[in-house]
Amino acid sequence: MPTRRITVDGRTWRVFPSGFVTQYNLDEFGLLFVAGEGDDREVRVTRYSPHGARSREQSLAEMSDERLTQLLQSSQPSETSPEAGYRTSATPDSGRGA
Repeated sequence: MPTRRITVDGRTWRVFPSGFVTQYNLDEFGLLFVAGEGDDREVRVTRYSPHGARSREQSLAEMSDERLTQLLQSSQPSETSPEAGYRTSATPDSGRGA
């Protein structure tokens, strides 16, 4: 599975297709953004409509870092997404009182 890396605000994110298929099969693809490891891991999910290529892997390869950054900024946390199994991802602020 192809993986891209982007750095946003000093944090490196691995980006790859989620593989989740919706009713919009070739019109909408999911992406997983993963930063950190272990207890510091954060997972975010988004969907997008490809421009040009109609395969998940090719459209990800053709996407600019700027577009990936925009998608990350509009992504949702893993616990709200079927692509990530509705699992809570650990974040640096987990367990800390507000």
